[in-house]
This record gives sequence, C-alpha cells and structure tokens, in this order.
Amino acid sequence: MSNPVLNIANLGVYTPAETIELVSRAGTIKGNMRPHKVFLSAVSAGCILSFVSGAALCTLTAPWFQANAPGLIRIISALIFPSGFVMIVLTGADLFTGSNMYTAVSVLHGRLSIWKMLLHWFLCFWGNLAGSLFVTFIILGYGGVFNAPAFHDQVVAFVTSKQVKPEWHEIFLRGIGCNWLVALAVFLGMQGRDLSSKIVAMWWPIFAFVALGMDHVVANMCFIPLGIHLGTPGVTVPLYIWKGKAPSSSSKNDLEF
Repeated sequence: MSNPVLNIANLGVYTPAETIELVSRAGTIKGNMRPHKVFLSAVSAGCILSFVSGAALCTLTAPWFQANAPGLIRIISALIFPSGFVMIVLTGADLFTGSNMYTAVSVLHGRLSIWKMLLHWFLCFWGNLAGSLFVTFIILGYGGVFNAPAFHDQVVAFVTSKQVKPEWHEIFLRGIGCNWLVALAVFLGMQGRDLSSKIVAMWWPIFAFVALGMDHVVANMCFIPLGIHLGTPGVTVPLYIWKGKAPSSSSKNDLEF
C-alpha cells in the first residue's frame, strides 16, 4: 500500500506535519512582533474585512431572491466574502481569529509564552475593532452606502436575524463552527506552495461558514455597529457586547494541533 504522506507530497503541497511546523514558526514571529506593529496590522485587517462585509451585505439586497430563493442569494454572498480573508492573509495583516491559531500552535510547541500569546490576542482584537468601526461608521455609514431604502432595510433585517432573534448559546455554537473553519482555512492556506493553491484552499472553508450563516466575531464588528448606526430596532451597544462579542469571541481557536 502506498504511503499517504508521500501521496500528499506528490501533489506539490506541504505535508500536514510540515504545515504545522510552518504555522508554529509563523505564530512565533507574530507573537514576538512589537505591540504597535501588531495593533496597526490588526487595524488593517479590520478595515479590509469591513469593506468585504459591506460588499457581502450589498449582494443580499435582492428582495425577490430573499423571498423565493434565499439559499441562492446566500451562496452568492458566501462566494464574495472569502476575498476579504484572502486579502488579509496575503498582505500579512493580523485577523483575531487567524492569529488565535498561529500563536496557540506556537505556544503548544514551546516557542512562545502564554503571556505573549494573550498580549497578541488583546492587540489583535482591539485593532480589528478599531479598523472595523472606522470603515463601518466613517466610510459605509456617513458615506451613505446603505442609505437607499432597499439596502437600509436589508441591513436592518440581517442584523436583526444575527443579533436579536438568536439565543446566546446559538451564537456561541455558531462561533465555534465559524472559527473552526477559519482555522482550517489558515492551515490549508499554509499548506499550498503557490499563490493560486493558497487562494483556492482558503476560499472554500470561508465560503462554508458564510453559507451556513455562522458568526465571525470580526465580521460582526462591521455588521452589528452598522445596524446600530442605521437604527435597527432592539439592537443596542450593551446587547452587541453580550450577544455579539462575548459568544463569538469566546469560541475562538477551535482547531488545535
């Protein structure tokens, strides 16, 4: 019987063991970056993901499809959203959920201290939030991108379905599924040796979590504040902290090695 590891190597990709080593080394580099560089890198990631989150919301603004083919319109949105993740990875920006995996693997390999890992997570979280809020309020909000009635109504409906209707435990479990797939996308992206392989490998796990309607903490940093800005009934800052941030961020880093 042929060796499955050799078969994987013959495909022109790194083996799982080699990929874990690459993830561990990347986590060590990220965990030892200067704090201000981590924060600014995270701001960049938050900005990128908010632009793409806004684009994904625009594709959902199709009332006939929402009423007659909601699955189809969600798939179209899911095909667009991974572009943000790909841009973040290829530019080297720091996304909170991806950095959770990088640095956790590095800690498990004894290359990074827990303190440095936690500091990196803290800086990534707040940097992502700062970047997301800038794009959401200044560019999408005050820029009037969603002022047209159809777009405004879609944002309100989407945010209500994300924040008002689900129970806390539902958002938490969706966060687990989402971050599991994000970590898988990071892993598969590292496994590819060329640019096209990396892009394709990262695209489909992200597509899956969006198509399933799962909750990503950084994407929600755009969706929910935008809903608050547009006056979504029942959505407030305390509700967002309780049901938007706490459950989806506490279910991080679900793929460990």
